[in-house]
Amino acid sequence: VQLQASGGGLVQAGGSLRLSCEASGPTYNLRNMGWFRQAPGKEREFVAAITLTGRNRYYAESVKGRFTISRDDAKNTMYLQMNSLKPEDTAQYYCALGGSGVQSANLLRTAASYNSWGQGTLVTVSS
Repeated sequence: VQLQASGGGLVQAGGSLRLSCEASGPTYNLRNMGWFRQAPGKEREFVAAITLTGRNRYYAESVKGRFTISRDDAKNTMYLQMNSLKPEDTAQYYCALGGSGVQSANLLRTAASYNSWGQGTLVTVSS
């Protein structure tokens, strides 16, 4: 499975962006998925995850209430709607494909639980 992330760009603080992650491959809709980000000089961190059914969604505390993860299996695409953006949201954002079974919230927050990664899309939020 290959993942293609898009939608990043430059936005002022308080603005919005929607990231997309298009997946190719027959088993996309049977897998959990997530978004991670990495700011310059920092480690990659969890942002949001969505289970294969779309029923459960998990967020990092820093983005809860501002970001919304969703998926459209008919389009093989996952989204991250980002509102009320802050300068500290500036980072390279990566989408990732996880396992095909039930995974705990803790596992879905862990990068090691994902085995396919997109190339990243850059989000820059100016103050």
